[in-house]
Amino acid sequence: MRRKSRQIQVGKVRIGGNAPIAVQSMTTTKTADTAATIAQIRKLESAGCEIIRVAVPDGESARALKTIKENISIPLVADIHFDWRLALAALDAGVDKIRINPGNIGGLDRVKRIVLKAKEKNIPIRIGVNAGSLHKKYAKAKEGLAKALMDSALEHVHFFEGLNFHDIVISVKSSSVPITIEAYRMLAKMVDYPLHLGITEAGTLLSGAVKSSVGLGVLLHEGIGDTIRVSLTADPVKEIQVGFEILRSLGLRAGPELISCPTCGRCEIDLISLAEEVGEKLLSYSAPIKVAVMGCVVNGPGEAKEADLGIAAGRGGGLLFAKGKPMRKVPEDKLVEVLMEEIEKLSMVDPQW
Repeated sequence: MRRKSRQIQVGKVRIGGNAPIAVQSMTTTKTADTAATIAQIRKLESAGCEIIRVAVPDGESARALKTIKENISIPLVADIHFDWRLALAALDAGVDKIRINPGNIGGLDRVKRIVLKAKEKNIPIRIGVNAGSLHKKYAKAKEGLAKALMDSALEHVHFFEGLNFHDIVISVKSSSVPITIEAYRMLAKMVDYPLHLGITEAGTLLSGAVKSSVGLGVLLHEGIGDTIRVSLTADPVKEIQVGFEILRSLGLRAGPELISCPTCGRCEIDLISLAEEVGEKLLSYSAPIKVAVMGCVVNGPGEAKEADLGIAAGRGGGLLFAKGKPMRKVPEDKLVEVLMEEIEKLSMVDPQW
């Protein structure tokens, strides 16, 4: 059962309530370089990114937001640290949401200025608490880091509510998976606002994907979470790909599923390259088709009989099969081409699969 949260609007994207769990990322370009930032956002859009966040460290970056917003199709979020005036400038530039960190944005008098302007412009705010930048009054909490993350977030939630502002999203992130899980579990019981999930500073592609899959997977399986970001020290396109894989693995978003065997001594082809090629091509599809890439002509179709379509490859050639039943033999160099042709045919017959 998914946690019941109130729904808010971020640009054209609904988050919370019964809306699909949204996948977002953050640019790695200098925001003031509008051409590079717009190009990267468009690349992320093509990969499926649904909400994009950009860093706003200075006035030049804040001034670039209007141009960026005018040249992209997905909601734009301004990430603000330290200087509350940059939050006001971002709101004036027309962003769809801002994120502030209670640990470094300044006193509540400054936060009030931000909230009142966001309320005037009907723009939501994410209260984003990070373990590495907790306010000093919470940094040495005796009751544990997870509770300190929650308490820091709740302080600002209550302050926002006192100003009659409720377009709120909350995140409580740590680089520790257990602490992050504990913090979100506690927070989910205290408020009904949408929660943005993430493991902060998760690491490189492999370690970051594993930590995010474990941490986010546990919470999502418990019904907690309305948006996610997989934080990777890698091309942000990979964040989107891993994010959707996490959601698909839990049945929370539709999309292709690739089934492939781990290879063994019986395998007589480069199955790893074959599976990676098919996986890359499937990224352009959104329908929930199951595709198998197997390395054994004898056992492959039977082992992957739940797949809608698949190939079982051996030396020099392989079988194209559907639902475990062989369709025809295919030369090795044509296996991927023939498989994708059959996927296209299936798409034309039933676009929704």
